[in-house]
Amino acid sequence: MDATRALAAMGAPHALVGDVAVGVHSGVPRATADTDIAVLSTPDRSAVIQALVGAGLRLTGEFCHSAELRHASGERVRIVFDAGFGPMIQRAERLRVAGVEVPIVRKDDLIAMKERAAADPARRRSLALRDRADVELLRGDVPDPDEGW
Repeated sequence: MDATRALAAMGAPHALVGDVAVGVHSGVPRATADTDIAVLSTPDRSAVIQALVGAGLRLTGEFCHSAELRHASGERVRIVFDAGFGPMIQRAERLRVAGVEVPIVRKDDLIAMKERAAADPARRRSLALRDRADVELLRGDVPDPDEGW
């Protein structure tokens, strides 16, 4: 939430994406190594990173379309800069968590995002399979807690 606060304070449109968003929309908690946040590509990338560092996150890597940071709690935060996320960020829903308004991509946008990722021939097979499973989960194939083998 520190990342969301920092991004909101600087006026950078953003939205929660990835596995945490899948868990929120499906109602099934997801084990994940990081929190993914898409940021509209118009704000200055270095200003976004500096705002996050100023909020207590530590920059651990920069890549073509993303920046990796680590929160003081140890949680990894991935900031994604991709113009393709722009319309999804603009349509994002608002979720209130511990008094903070967190924008999150809509379920239909998340499904489209996961389908696109699963169809990418360059994507590692294990990740593509997980993306396909996420699509089914988001469409309602939710496990019954009493379901056996």
